[in-house]
Amino acid sequence: MFICIPNTSKITRTLAAQVIAVAIAIGFASNDSANDILAVASEHHPNVVVILTDDQGWGDLSLNGNPNLSTPNIDSLARDGAEVKNYYVCAVCSPTRAELLTGRYHTRSGVYSTSSGGERINADEQTIGDVFKTAGYATAAFGKWHSGMQYPYHPNARGFDEYYGFCSGHWGDYFSPMLEHNGEIVTGEGFLVDDLTSHAIEFIDGHVNDPFFVYLPFNTPHAPMQVPDPFWEKFKDKPLVPDPDPKNAKAQDDNHTRAALAMCENIDFNVGRLLKHLDETGLANNTLVVFFCDNGPNGYRFNGGLRGRKGSTNEGGLRSPMLVRYPTAIKKGTKVTSIMGAIDLLPTLAELTKIKLQSPKPLDGRSMAAGLLGQPANDDEIDDRMIFSTWNGRHSLRSNQYRMHGDGSLYDIQDDRGEHVDLRNREPEIAKQMGDVLASYVAELNPKNSKSKERRPITLGHPDAQFNQMPARDAIGHGGVVHSNKFPNCTFMKNWVGTDSSITWDVDILGEGDHEVTMYYACKNDDVGSVIELSLGDEKLQATISEANEVPLRGMENDRDLRPESYVKDWKPMTLGTFHLKPGRGTLTLKAIEAAGGEVAEMRLLMFRKLP
Repeated sequence: MFICIPNTSKITRTLAAQVIAVAIAIGFASNDSANDILAVASEHHPNVVVILTDDQGWGDLSLNGNPNLSTPNIDSLARDGAEVKNYYVCAVCSPTRAELLTGRYHTRSGVYSTSSGGERINADEQTIGDVFKTAGYATAAFGKWHSGMQYPYHPNARGFDEYYGFCSGHWGDYFSPMLEHNGEIVTGEGFLVDDLTSHAIEFIDGHVNDPFFVYLPFNTPHAPMQVPDPFWEKFKDKPLVPDPDPKNAKAQDDNHTRAALAMCENIDFNVGRLLKHLDETGLANNTLVVFFCDNGPNGYRFNGGLRGRKGSTNEGGLRSPMLVRYPTAIKKGTKVTSIMGAIDLLPTLAELTKIKLQSPKPLDGRSMAAGLLGQPANDDEIDDRMIFSTWNGRHSLRSNQYRMHGDGSLYDIQDDRGEHVDLRNREPEIAKQMGDVLASYVAELNPKNSKSKERRPITLGHPDAQFNQMPARDAIGHGGVVHSNKFPNCTFMKNWVGTDSSITWDVDILGEGDHEVTMYYACKNDDVGSVIELSLGDEKLQATISEANEVPLRGMENDRDLRPESYVKDWKPMTLGTFHLKPGRGTLTLKAIEAAGGEVAEMRLLMFRKLP
C-alpha cells in the first residue's frame, strides 16, 4: 500500500507521525518504512546534529588507519554518508568554534585567545544557532561552549534555546561535575560525555515533531584524562603501534595516549547511542549528522604521519575528519577530495536544509553541498580555493594541492602529507603566488598573538540575562591572591589572606536592576567568621562567612594521567544579599573588611541572579 503525504509546508511531522502510527496499527505499513514517510513529510526541514570533539585528531579513528583503537560507530558515518578527505579546522579550540558558528575567520569575530575574554565571539556576529532558530528550528547545545560565558556571549544569547554544559575552555572533573543549565548552576549525572549525549537524546525526544538543530560539542579527549573504567581497562596495558613519523613516535607519551584512545572509544560509544536513537525514532533518514574535531591531537600519537599536533599550523594541527550522513540526499560512501574548512559548515548546512542564508556580514566560508550531494562543482572555483590558518604568530595557507607557511616553506600535500620536502625553490611561481595571498590575509585580518596582555571587560547585568557568572577564571587577584592554576578556565582563587587582599573583575554593566548574589566558596573551620564586602562604585554589600566548607581537592581520583590543569572542590553556595547594578564600566571588588582566621576563603565564583 502507498501512503501519500502531500509535499506542502502545511503538513507537519505531527500529522505524518499520526498517519504512520495508524498505518502500522492496521498493517499497511512497517516500522522500516517510517523513515521514508517522515522524510517525505518534512523534506524541506531536515534535522541537524553537529558533533564536535575536543582535542581528538584526524588519526584518532580506525577509519583513518589507526590500529590502536576501534571506532565503528563514527566510521559508519563515512560508510553510510560522505567523507571529506581534506577538511581543516583551527590549531586550537575557541577559534574553530568561532569559525563553525559564524562561517567567518575567527580573527574577524574578535577571537584571539582561549580565555580572558579573547575566546568571545563579537556580539554583532550572526551564529549558526541564530540562523536555524530564525528558520523555525528548535535549537540546543550540550557540552563545551568556549565562545563566551556572560550575556550577550552565552549560548542562550546566540540562538540556542537550550544549553547544558560549561562555557569555559576546559573543566576540572568529568564525573558528576558542577555544570550549568541555561545559566543556572546544576550538578551533572555520571560521566560527562555520557550525560551530554543523554541530554541530546532527551531533547530529540521532545522535538520529534519539529525540526531540530542540536550542537553537541563533547569535552573529550581534552585533559583531564578521565574515562569510565570499562574503557580504561581495555587500554591501560595495551601495546601501542607508533605513528609512521619517527618524530611523532619518539615524542609519544604512552600513558597519556592510552587514556586519549580510551576517551575516543567512549566518544564512539556515545555516537553509537545517538545514531541508534535516531534509527529507533524513525528520524534517521531525515537527519543530517555531522562529525568532526576542533584541532589536532593533544599529544604526539598515531596521526597518519602528519606533521604537528594541537597548536600547530601544519597538517597535523589542522586536519580533521569530516563525516556527514544524510540518507535522504547523500549517497553512501561519497568521497569529497576538495578542501573544506570549519568556515564552510554554516553555508553548507544552510543549503542542505534549504534555508535561505542572509548574512549581515560577508562570509569567508562557502557551501560545499554540491560535493556532498555528488553534484558537479565549478572546477575553476575549486582550483582557486585557499584556506587561511593562523595561531599564536604562525600562519599557513592551504590550496587543493599545497600548503604554504609563513616562513616561506611550501609543501605538496597531495604527495607529501608529512610536509617533508620544501618546494619553495623548485616551484618559485607557486611559492610567490601563495606567499602573496598569505601575506594579504595576514595584512587584512591582523591576527593577534594569543599571549596578548589585552583583557576585554566582562559583561554583567544584560537585560535578557537572568543569571550571570563572575568566575575566578575572569578575576584578578591582589595582595597575594592567585589562581589555583596557570590555566584559568576551571580555577579558583586562593591565598585570600587578611584585609589587604582583594579579588576584582573589570566589568561592563549593560543594564540596571537588583540582583541576588551568591558566592561559591570553601572555608576551613578555623577561618569561619570573616566579614566580606562586594563593591562597585558607590554600591556595597557585606556578609559574614558563618559556615565552614572544609573540603579537599578532588578530581585526581578519576585521572588516568597526570593533569596540567587545576583540581576542583565541592563548592558551597552562600547568599551575600541584594546588589544593585547600574550601566557603565567599573571594577567589581570582593575583599574582607574583617579577617577571622588564616585565610578568608577560597572563591570559585559569584552568581548574579536578576530579581523581578
